[in-house]
Amino acid sequence: MRTLDVNALIDGARFNSFHGRLLFWCALIIVFDGYDLVIYGVVLPALMQDWGLSAVEAGFLGSCALFGMMLGALFFGPLSDRIGRRKTIMACVVLFSGFTVINAFARTPVEFALCRFVAGLGIGGVMPNVVALMNEYAPKKMRSTLVAVMFSGYSLGGMLSAGLGMLLMPRWGWQAVFLVAVIPLLILPLLVRQLPESLNFLVRKGQLDRARGLLQKVAPDYRPQAEEQLYLGQGPARKVSVLQVLQEGRSLKTLMLWLAFFCCLLMVYALSSWLPKLMHSAGYGLNSSLAFLLVLNVGAIFGAIGGGWLGDRIGLERVLLGFFALGALSLSLLALKSPLWVLYLLIAIAGASTIGTQILANACAVQFYPPHIRSTGLGWAMGVGRTGAIIGPLLGGALHGAQLPLQVSFLAFAVPGVIGVLAMLVFSGRPPARQPSPVPAAKHPQVEQR
Repeated sequence: MRTLDVNALIDGARFNSFHGRLLFWCALIIVFDGYDLVIYGVVLPALMQDWGLSAVEAGFLGSCALFGMMLGALFFGPLSDRIGRRKTIMACVVLFSGFTVINAFARTPVEFALCRFVAGLGIGGVMPNVVALMNEYAPKKMRSTLVAVMFSGYSLGGMLSAGLGMLLMPRWGWQAVFLVAVIPLLILPLLVRQLPESLNFLVRKGQLDRARGLLQKVAPDYRPQAEEQLYLGQGPARKVSVLQVLQEGRSLKTLMLWLAFFCCLLMVYALSSWLPKLMHSAGYGLNSSLAFLLVLNVGAIFGAIGGGWLGDRIGLERVLLGFFALGALSLSLLALKSPLWVLYLLIAIAGASTIGTQILANACAVQFYPPHIRSTGLGWAMGVGRTGAIIGPLLGGALHGAQLPLQVSFLAFAVPGVIGVLAMLVFSGRPPARQPSPVPAAKHPQVEQR
């Protein structure tokens, strides 16, 4: 009987059509996930005008989806470690797409807030699961890059929101932008067929034939043998608890990761929610204000892909440290009066180093935690970080409501970047304690013969 080291087989695999299809479908989910989230910043000026909302009320309305995202990440992350990532992802897609469409028919701020909250549950729940799924199947040498490319779909979704807002809102009002969210529901049958299940989950449930079939797609040269055992590196626990992410020397690093997520998400959602409104108040027209949001997300794509490429070469921890510093610097410089082209450049850099940083932080988290608690670890990091996402729109609303200069808002948004630098310094300072492997080291990088 032989034991196959599944992780070694996946790590050494070459990128093929299976990885390409997985990347496409996971990225497509993230595109609409980002669309459904960024859409609030696009419609915010119109909502404030139609419903006569104050800045504080608008900030609270923006935080409803983010509060739902926090609960969704905390609930659906651990749930997927129990019932599988595939079922969890499908349920989340139905939630965030369905209730975003229903948002178009909201007649009052209360109805709008309720729909945003439920949609937020799905948005927050799907993110850690698609990231963990992509990370699980990606070859080691390009893992950070593939996760970053996949998650740049979030920025594409943000660009789609801004672009369609500029096109649809002048003709059909803010409601039309929400109706576009029906597309993921229409392609749901394709998602059900195309997305694979987590290998870790299949092995835990004893579905070894399905697991071997997926391994043949990951590595076409692999040939299963009779009575072959699949080894995943650790004996996965039947019940997954948040306490497990704090064990085996991970407590300090986990806390610093949570703090980094908090700071990054505060910057991301303060900017995404209030950038168009801040620029509109500064004298720019609605389409010009939405163009700033477009530039923010274009910068995020370059930041995520470039940062992922660097992460595969010098380590994600170093890249995140530099990106937090760059984010704090670019937001501070936005507080200065600058020519329009400089303003666009700084906003692009801010997008690269805030939204891009969050994308890379997701990749860092899934690589930090072992497979059997990966969704739980990322789910809790994103869930705790969502408190920053909730505070971000509220902070922007409070600053705008106080009628403070535009520069004060950008300086306030830069402070979390400095704290993020300190958190990543501590995170990268000490490796977690290594536990002895339950299986002797194999002579072959993939297989141990018994």
